[in-house]
Amino acid sequence: MEEKNNLKEIAKLFLKLGIIGFGGPAVHIAMMQDEVVVKKKWLTEQHFLDLIGATNLIPGPNSTEMAIHIGHEKAGWKGLIIAGICFIFPAVIITGFFAWLYKEYGQIPEIKPFLYGIKPAIIAIILSAIFPLAKKSIKTIQLGIIGCVVLLLSLLNYNEIILMFGAGIIALIIYYLKENANKGLNTFIPLTLFQVSNNNLISPTNLNLFLIFLKIGAILYGSGYVLFAFLDAELVSTGLLSRTQLIDAIAVGQFTPGPVFSSVTFIGYQINGLSGAIISTIAIFLPSFIFVALLNPLVKKMRNSVLFSGFLDAVNVASIAIIVSICFEMGKETITDWRTILIALISIIITFKYKKINSAFIVLGGSLVGYILTLI
Repeated sequence: MEEKNNLKEIAKLFLKLGIIGFGGPAVHIAMMQDEVVVKKKWLTEQHFLDLIGATNLIPGPNSTEMAIHIGHEKAGWKGLIIAGICFIFPAVIITGFFAWLYKEYGQIPEIKPFLYGIKPAIIAIILSAIFPLAKKSIKTIQLGIIGCVVLLLSLLNYNEIILMFGAGIIALIIYYLKENANKGLNTFIPLTLFQVSNNNLISPTNLNLFLIFLKIGAILYGSGYVLFAFLDAELVSTGLLSRTQLIDAIAVGQFTPGPVFSSVTFIGYQINGLSGAIISTIAIFLPSFIFVALLNPLVKKMRNSVLFSGFLDAVNVASIAIIVSICFEMGKETITDWRTILIALISIIITFKYKKINSAFIVLGGSLVGYILTLI
């Protein structure tokens, strides 16, 4: 009975986050932190931080992988699957609807006025969520220095993965120098090989889509913009998709809630209809479920190891620094006039002063106020 209730709670939470989660991975993670650490207390701040750090070390969509991690922590394998599917499902359905509209009518509805106020509100949500995590992650002066260096390098557009592993390796070197150890450091890189049978796939086109998106899901690090670079190379340059269709897919991925990887649903639909959308969606997200299933048991072992605990602490600090950098870049792009400044300030005051207010109301309020202000 308890397991059934846990699964229901997981499904309810991640369906909600999948519906209201506008703004990208940093926002999704901020919302998850508010729900599972502050409100529901499913995880401690430290363990949530560890999961963020671990997630950043593997390929795939970070917020989806965080959802899968949380589901596993709450209810094991069943929780892992339900959390991931429920978080992805709303975005896939909404994106699929826009894909159908686009294919039938050649355009998508105009929703820019409503997005105008969402983005400044989203920045406030991220800042309020990472503030306690930042305080928790900076345990020593050395970690504070590592965090500042990573933040600076991230603002200078250095690769996120290099910064994450670099921070961890520096922490290992510091530990090594402190302990005067003579032992070599054993490193591990989890690798997963995927094999697909031809027999169970509907058509050669779908098989091709499955292999393309499976590969991308298994090797892609970084933001949604990195995803679109891969898509350009794999689909536009080979003639499967026009560049106009790719740009429109990017637009749909940006203004729909949930993971930006749902853009792939839109693309699959344009190439081979409903079956193409389903195959593409399964392929892009499948590696995330496999990677998290392999990684999750290792996180606690790393925390219990003195050596790898230092590595994880440095990766956690680097993760927070990179999220701050993303916030800064989002702010430059979205807070551009008195209206967006006003929405951002009001949202920051509300999120920091009234911590119990659900982030969904902040998002919806920002959208409504933004729409009203655009009429002025």
